[in-house]
Amino acid sequence: MIEAYVLVQTQVGTAAHVAGAVSATPGVLRAKAVTGPYDVIVQAESPTIDDLGRLVVARIQRVEGVYRTLTCPVVEL
Repeated sequence: MIEAYVLVQTQVGTAAHVAGAVSATPGVLRAKAVTGPYDVIVQAESPTIDDLGRLVVARIQRVEGVYRTLTCPVVEL
């Protein structure tokens, strides 16, 4: 499995809605509203990097209120 953290910037006032909507998405392990330059941090996993890309582009980015995402795949060092 490919694990990643997806950092999400949202429109003002929509972080709680985005976190709730994203957390119900298959492949998302958890989504939490946070403070700082990003508004929501999502922990996700997919069988392949291509599936991870589809999860971010086709599902997470389409949630109303999502402005921008940054995907950070986890590596084992």
